[in-house]
Amino acid sequence: MAALPEVEKVFEQFAQDRAVTGMAYGMVIDGELVLAKGVGVKDRTSNAPVTADTVFRIASMTKSFTALAILKLRDQGKLSLEDPVSKYVPEIGQLKYPSSDTAPLRVRQLLTHGAGFPEDNPWGDQQLGQPDAEMTAWLKKGIPFSTPPDTAYEYSNYGFGLLGRIIAKASGKPYDEYLQKEILDPLGMKASTLHPSRIPANVAAVGYRKTGDVYSVEPSLPHGAFGAMGGLAVSAKDLGKYVAYQLAAYPPRDGADSGPVRRSSQREMQHPWRPAALRASGSPLTVRASAYGYGLNISRTCNIGQIVGHGGGLPGFGSYMMWLPEYGVGFIGMTNLTYTAPTAAMEQAIEVLSKTGALQPRELPASPELISMRESIWSLWQNWDEGALKKVAAMNLLLDTPAPARKTAMEAIQKEVGTCSAAGPVLPENLLRGKFRLTCERGAVDVTFTLAPTMPVSLQALRFAKADANVALVAVPPACRP
Repeated sequence: MAALPEVEKVFEQFAQDRAVTGMAYGMVIDGELVLAKGVGVKDRTSNAPVTADTVFRIASMTKSFTALAILKLRDQGKLSLEDPVSKYVPEIGQLKYPSSDTAPLRVRQLLTHGAGFPEDNPWGDQQLGQPDAEMTAWLKKGIPFSTPPDTAYEYSNYGFGLLGRIIAKASGKPYDEYLQKEILDPLGMKASTLHPSRIPANVAAVGYRKTGDVYSVEPSLPHGAFGAMGGLAVSAKDLGKYVAYQLAAYPPRDGADSGPVRRSSQREMQHPWRPAALRASGSPLTVRASAYGYGLNISRTCNIGQIVGHGGGLPGFGSYMMWLPEYGVGFIGMTNLTYTAPTAAMEQAIEVLSKTGALQPRELPASPELISMRESIWSLWQNWDEGALKKVAAMNLLLDTPAPARKTAMEAIQKEVGTCSAAGPVLPENLLRGKFRLTCERGAVDVTFTLAPTMPVSLQALRFAKADANVALVAVPPACRP
């Protein structure tokens, strides 16, 4: 890809501007890690360079792996997202809720940061190594609520620590063992581990904190009761496999699932289940709506569409992963400097791809129903036949606009553009809505149509519009405009 050098410059400039000790970054396109590079050093003693094999702690990015494990157990019938948390963590049954009308805490609320527990960064960062017995003692004392459960979004590391305990109870295996055997190993993530002591010294990134111009080593916290919220360590090569796996859940299609969790469940975790924020800024105006899925941040912008990702920060480390399901493109980045995640670099890289034309949406195949209806509409354009129109029309079509008015409007456009020689392929918006372009003597005509929920399908909406032949036809227009 011609834009790769520009993408590299973006990340390397970020590393320079933020004075990181070391960073590994990469880009995934259609299932392949096309870019995987290191910048700086993995530790300031040996000055060994960072490579795509260097292993970093990824902190809260672990949450999406935990969510995958929960969904795998759900798909196997070993738990339900609607189960009360107290079924697996009995101490939760003794909690005092903020109001007497609060329903019991559910697994789904933990997954979406809707449990009502207080936001606990950076307190949670220091709890990774707590033993199970200590967590149990804390639970017996209770957890204070900041909001009633299921009424608001509030980020909770404690909640994901509880999910690790649920996984252990439902699977009959310790969380770390279950994650390794059921998620990491099937994905081929051989360098990944929840135990920093098991990382070979020649690939382990040492975490640093920067105070002024002084870098100091941050001790690496061991795996413990809170590991499910942020304990995982991975290499760029492994994280590239994970992002490629998540991207492969799109589009929905026939065929066997190849991953440890069903594609439909992956798409479920990438759905915006709990609204978080709506922001508008810049000139021209950019609007971004954000929400939380299951262990993943989900946002949508006017010009890009859906963006999925998550960051991670621990003393000594900062990381982010981001992917665009509609384009098949993803980015990864990990540094060994406290809370220094290359999120801004990824957003800038997306702008680079967009401006250079390298960011192209995945082409969805048109359904047989859309292709068949295109032929009927093209035939109607060439030779008006009210009887043929009635055969394919839904009952509302000619009530909304009578046949004579439709014929008159169509003929007016035909006089402007002259004879049309060809009907282009259907660009689908979904299985029952699409558009195509007619190539004509004096320009072009865009045809937009929607099929009704009938069997067999029928035509419920149809629109002809004169178009600029020099402007490409796109399947889906921008979601919002300034």
